[in-house]
This record gives sequence, structure tokens and C-alpha cells, in this order.
Amino acid sequence: MKVWDAAGYQSRFSFVFKHGEGVVELLNPKPGERILDLGCGSGQLTAKIAEAGAMVEGIDQSPDMIVQARANYPAIKFEVADAIAFTVDAPLDAVFSNAVLHWVKDASAAIECVYQALKPGGRFVLEMGGVGNTKALLGAVREVAGELDLPWFYPTIGEYSALLERAGFEVRYATLFDRPTVVEGEKGLDDWLVMFGGKMFGGISEERKCEIRTKVADRLRPLFFRDGNWTIDCRRLRVVAVRI
Repeated sequence: MKVWDAAGYQSRFSFVFKHGEGVVELLNPKPGERILDLGCGSGQLTAKIAEAGAMVEGIDQSPDMIVQARANYPAIKFEVADAIAFTVDAPLDAVFSNAVLHWVKDASAAIECVYQALKPGGRFVLEMGGVGNTKALLGAVREVAGELDLPWFYPTIGEYSALLERAGFEVRYATLFDRPTVVEGEKGLDDWLVMFGGKMFGGISEERKCEIRTKVADRLRPLFFRDGNWTIDCRRLRVVAVRI
């Protein structure tokens, strides 16, 4: 399991949940609805859903993230749980997920959990990394470090829709789009690789990791470093599906 720096995540990489505000708008939570935030992180989007009057809870696999979320929003219930093995006490109106499900390689298991958690007609609203996400960045990593065991699943619209339909969902909306993402400062790319890419460097010495990150930055600098900031070549998959 990846260990997250929860405080660093919410201070240095707040763009993750700020971009997710558009997914909350797509969810369109209503007062009184029972909603689960799957992979809630430090809780900012869970709180946005609660502001609409919904009865929302957040779950995350990271105990550190849950500690941070509880500190941020003590009035909201947050629990440690796994995306591929969670259950709920009563059927939900919606499950929401932002920037999480690309970390879940067993996508079918996660989708099945979501299906079982929803009432008939309940909706699953998500955004995750899609096919081609960080393609240039990962290409540079491979050039420097060779083939690595990548911890992410970046599907096409067709791949993820097929998994949803197989589980019993009807896909109502799906889009794949580019989202070049600015990470501030000279060390922005290095910080991104430490926070989000650490798992792919498992078993490599700290000295070698630092060397890899430096060489990756050297390769990407001509295209992705401008005006003192780095831009990460992100692509996102956004989906709305309904349990039939």
C-alpha cells in the first residue's frame, strides 16, 4: 500500500481537489441524498458535497489521509477502507470518486463494490487518469530508468465503459480530455515524482531515485518548464454511470 504524505498533499498538490470541484458539479448532490466519497483524501471534496445538504461520508485506504480529513472536517464521518473491499450499511444514492481509481488496478473489484453499494438508479460519478495520462513524463522515466512496474491503470473510455456495463451499470456520460497541470517552482516536477511516482521506484536506493528524477527533469525541461513552473501532461477520464 502506498504511504501518503497527507499534509504535503493538501498543501503542495491542492490542484487535485480544486480540479475535482467540476466533478462535484457533475454529481449535482441534493439535500438529503446519501453519498459516499470513494478515495476522499484529505476531505475537501467531501466537504463540498456536504455543503449541498447531502449526507456524505468519506473513505480512503490511507490512514494518514483519514487522520487529516477528520482534522479538517470533524463534523463529517471518515473511515479507512479499501476501494476493492468496502461495504455500506444501507444503499446509497451516489458514489463519487476523484483522482483515485487509476490507482486501483483491480478495476472490476472496485466497480463491483460500488454497484453493491448503490440503490437501483443510484449514480456513480468519477474522474480518474485516462489513457495517455502523463505519457511524456513516463516516457522520460523509462528512458532513464528502463521498464518499471507502473502502479496505475489508465483506461480508454471503451475499456472502462465495458467494465461498468459488465457489472450492471448503464453509462450515461463519458469523456476523455487533456488537462495540462501546472506544478509550481523549480522543484515542482521532483515533488510530483516523489508524491505520486514513488511506488514505481520501489526497491531502488534513494541515491538512484534522486539521480533518476534529475535526469528526467533534464529531458523534460525544454518542453515542460516555463516561467519558473512545470507542466505535467495529464489526461482525465470523466464518467457518469447509473445502476440499473
